Amino acid sequence: MTPTGSLGATPRSFRSETVEAALAGIETNWPADSPVSLGEIVRSFPLGEAAICHLLAASSICRSRLIRHPQILLWLAHPDVAADRRGYGRMLTDLRNFGSKEGIAARNFRLLRLWKGREMVRIALRELAEVAPLEETLIELSQLADICLTTVFDHWNEELRQRWGSPASEMAVFGLGKLGGRELNHSSDVDLIFAYSEEGQLTPNFSYHEWFTRLANKIVETFASSDPAGSLFRVDLRLRPEGSAGPLVRSLESMENYYAGFGETWERLALIKARWICGDRELAYEFLRQHQPFIFPRSPTPDLLEEIALIKRRIERDIVGHEHLDRNVKLGAGGIREIEFVVQALQLLHGARHPFLQETSTLKALRGIAELEFLPRADAVALETAYRFLRRVEHRLQIESERQTHTLPEPGPALDLLARSLAFPDAAVLLEKLREEMRQVRAIFQRVVGVAAPNESAPDSFTIFRDPARAEKSVEQLARGSAGFHVAPRTRQIFRKLRPLLLESLTTAADPDGTLNQFVRFVEAYGLRSLLFELLVTNPRLLELLTKTFDASEAAGTALIRRPQLIEELTRGGVLDGSRGVPQHLARMRSLGVTASNFDPVRSYRRRELLRIVLRDVLELAPVPDLLAEQSDLAEACLLFVREVLEPEASLTIVALGKFGGREIGYGADLDVLFLGSDPRPAQQLIGELALATAEGSLAMIDPRLRPEGEKGPLVAPLESLPAYYEKRAQFWELQALTRVRPVAGSQAREFAALARELWREAGRRQDLVRQIESMLVRIANDRGSGNDFFDFKTGIGGMVEAEFLVQGLQMRHAVWEPNFLAATTRLAAAEIMGASDAEHLRRAYNFLRACESVLRRWQNRSVSRLPAARADEEIFARRMKFATFEDFRPPYGHAREVIHTLRLRYLVD
Repeated sequence: MTPTGSLGATPRSFRSETVEAALAGIETNWPADSPVSLGEIVRSFPLGEAAICHLLAASSICRSRLIRHPQILLWLAHPDVAADRRGYGRMLTDLRNFGSKEGIAARNFRLLRLWKGREMVRIALRELAEVAPLEETLIELSQLADICLTTVFDHWNEELRQRWGSPASEMAVFGLGKLGGRELNHSSDVDLIFAYSEEGQLTPNFSYHEWFTRLANKIVETFASSDPAGSLFRVDLRLRPEGSAGPLVRSLESMENYYAGFGETWERLALIKARWICGDRELAYEFLRQHQPFIFPRSPTPDLLEEIALIKRRIERDIVGHEHLDRNVKLGAGGIREIEFVVQALQLLHGARHPFLQETSTLKALRGIAELEFLPRADAVALETAYRFLRRVEHRLQIESERQTHTLPEPGPALDLLARSLAFPDAAVLLEKLREEMRQVRAIFQRVVGVAAPNESAPDSFTIFRDPARAEKSVEQLARGSAGFHVAPRTRQIFRKLRPLLLESLTTAADPDGTLNQFVRFVEAYGLRSLLFELLVTNPRLLELLTKTFDASEAAGTALIRRPQLIEELTRGGVLDGSRGVPQHLARMRSLGVTASNFDPVRSYRRRELLRIVLRDVLELAPVPDLLAEQSDLAEACLLFVREVLEPEASLTIVALGKFGGREIGYGADLDVLFLGSDPRPAQQLIGELALATAEGSLAMIDPRLRPEGEKGPLVAPLESLPAYYEKRAQFWELQALTRVRPVAGSQAREFAALARELWREAGRRQDLVRQIESMLVRIANDRGSGNDFFDFKTGIGGMVEAEFLVQGLQMRHAVWEPNFLAATTRLAAAEIMGASDAEHLRRAYNFLRACESVLRRWQNRSVSRLPAARADEEIFARRMKFATFEDFRPPYGHAREVIHTLRLRYLVD
């Protein structure tokens, strides 16, 4: 089968300023002892002066090599160097004779690198001069890589055997992709996999797997290292089992187990081109024999062609981009990859029954397919013609700088030069030829392989996402595994059932994009995908719980991703039912066997319990006030238990203040605490241990700033010093803070509470009580406000602080002692200090703002005191608050703040 058509002869002249400058550079470095001048070499060059000019015009990297090493041009001028094709043996002999003064591996394989660079110039020259057909160029480039790989492998194999001993096992290196098919271009990666024959131990502490991993690492490091002498080849190991996440080397048995259990269609496509490069030949033969039934199945799956079409569609969407589809000669619509996919698809379908098709070369396999009439002869001729043309264009693009580019440049000098190099009169004719060839290829690809549907599910499934393309990619990733991780066909089948359930669950999420991202991370962390997918398909409520949790709390999602098994522990019967008080927590902590040297079991317990509270929250199993009390009890139990372990004699007295005193702390809250005693060391040790962060998290952050003298005062205050301080030196806000005093632990706790109550009652009789409270409100708003009162739900006008100050002011004026806000409003109403209706309105308004705070704090488990300002964040927050939009949220939010402010002005007056 011979393709028709011609691309024309080599252009007569490529003389330009670039070429003249390059010749001048070569002349500057021309060897002084050369018997001939540069001019004589150019004029008498065996392939003609035009070939040299073409090379200098078309390739900046060849220009640089010739300027640095003009002796390459002298070598190329020998009639038998550039004119004839070189086989593997001749290339290898040339390498052995190249710079024989030092070993080939010396100085980071310097001679090998220089030799490779010289060969790249020769191969480029022959192609540009049109003296080498496409097959010769492909084979010579592949031979070049084979020799480099073999040289490096042989060196390190011998070196490591001398250094560490020889395992009773052998390694083989296989080339895949274009290297396997002997089809390398001028800037190809070399796709490799490493296999060794069998497991074993070199020494009790040194396995064969470790030995061969070191060998493979040495090879990869050599090829990856940069050097002034030039580069070798880029090594790509992502086609190995499990890709980037998998081991670098595997035994033959491990390879067999992987492909038998997890091998996918794209891996069959890759292994079609598997070819032995270096190492043990017998092992290579056994590997290829062993995997022949996997590569060429006797009964291909019905969806084989659909899978190939989907692979191609993902390449176009994720790698090429819509804007380059008609200009990327490799991956675009109708590009080289589509020709390869047509050939490989037909090889997979028919290769088991026709061994003649078990061929690594695309062109040879295409001819076999045509001879067996699995493809109309006209289509086969069209594909071969297009393949040759597209590969020539690809080579011209890469010869310029040996960079991995496949996209035609935008209109301009670079595109004009490319057209001239390919013997087209101008760029327009080149582009028309490109469009014609790619259209033919795309039509044949669609007839043979088919067209992937734009979406694997309902057309509108992804409209709920801000970035539908990225979301679709993430969902596909769940089915096929992340980069370097693969899933079995059974897992993909189960996921087809899970997929619509997942998308339906995400429609109710406030942030579908973020929730999906968290879900993908959870699946990757869980490990056993098939088990998880089956669990979620049979238990949709568990799926709903997961998506709700990921949507509501990044912190909780991260905890589940770190410990995926927690979701099963926490959803067992009864675990989420009911709250747990301080005594229950303490009993569980005491059963953990904790010592003063390691509180990690308690930290783990606290994280698990906090996650349990979040799950109760997102499932709406308890109202916000109950959840605040649960968080307070958990924090108090942690505080008491650590104190109990660190200080068995219990000389330190602990008093709770603020929201901790009222048993109403929220997510990410500090604990306001007052320490009483004579020795500060137990308090310092307690604060340090609670705050210490390990892999299991931390227990609590203690805030002791409400103590006498604040940060300037002693950490631990003697009880006997407090009456004088509070009576003579304390500011009004310190007396107001005593409203929330609650004894926690220690022999002096109740005595202090009694003292605090007396001092507090005395302060409530002050004539300037209202003025002091108003002054403090103004100060807090100025010091802590964001500058936009609307967003400051805590410190702004009608915010949470104003509600708390209203209630505390009334408590002080009428001597109603109660640390908890809601309980205090109930008592104020019962005493008819506040109207029952007003008290109810105040509770509802305050609870609304606490719900806002809880939703915001829950996301990252940290303190938040203002609404989000970014528009996208506003909308997500509103949906988490059960409103359709942020505009729908505004009226009830404004009403709550107005109620609080109005009631303060009504009740707290002089």
